[in-house]
Amino acid sequence: MNKSLRLALIEKLVREHVIGSQDELLRLMEGTGMKCTQATLSRDLRQLGISRGFDGSGGYRYILPSGRDESAEMVPDNTAAAISGMVWARGVLLISTPPGFASAVAIRIDLAGRYEIAGTIAGDDTILLIPRDNISNEAVEECLRAIFHSDIK
Repeated sequence: MNKSLRLALIEKLVREHVIGSQDELLRLMEGTGMKCTQATLSRDLRQLGISRGFDGSGGYRYILPSGRDESAEMVPDNTAAAISGMVWARGVLLISTPPGFASAVAIRIDLAGRYEIAGTIAGDDTILLIPRDNISNEAVEECLRAIFHSDIK
């Protein structure tokens, strides 16, 4: 089971459906062919920053962190168009983008609200991504794959 695909599916289902419980979300996931345990789902929801909030009719539903929907419109989901290169140096990630894309890509990363990423600094075509302490390079790259719903090299 690919974690980045699972995270992207969870985010998509929460965005497109009114989901009131983890059981309901697990059933929707199984309907797409993706299976996972309740414990894994709980960790994934926490990692994505998805929480339960009022649905307006007296019940609860899962909601994305604020800003998540707006960020999806700023940069194409095709990461090949948004990120042209990445280089790790002394614990920080230098991300290259086409000219003019860096701010939009950095905003999308920041609005994703992922714990693993402390923040970004963007220029015109370059982003400096600062991971939190004790977070592996692989974990940060996994976050970027989940944010952009694709395979980042």
